Amino acid sequence: MKCIVMLVPCEVAVKCVLPAVRAMIAEELMTKHKLKQVETAKLLGVSQPAISLYFRRKRGKAIDLKNESDITNLVENLAASLAKGNLPPKDFISMFCEICTAIREKGLMCKLHKAFDPTIDIEKCRICLIMVGRSYK
Repeated sequence: MKCIVMLVPCEVAVKCVLPAVRAMIAEELMTKHKLKQVETAKLLGVSQPAISLYFRRKRGKAIDLKNESDITNLVENLAASLAKGNLPPKDFISMFCEICTAIREKGLMCKLHKAFDPTIDIEKCRICLIMVGRSYK
């Protein structure tokens, strides 16, 4: 029996999208809000070396979201809320998930998913739209 390995969208998000979004948030916190790497790491729940890798674009570069104005606006809002220092964990999770949902809605993960799983037909696949409860356009 031939084993077919299928990667679910959440795995693509964990491997590629979450690091890219963290990198964007880290950059926003350090450049616009003038936080140090240690402070940024604490706010994002990662290590200072991870922040250094994000900042030097050694990690979080699998997907480029900087030209997606709606995504960058969501990232800027989350970074601003974090910089104020009183963002409850549930609100952080909600705002981060909103970013990931927007990325899925726009189909920005599709090419990455295809790279991991060549059996995916990105022209016909609507799984992310179904997962976020949207109708087809």
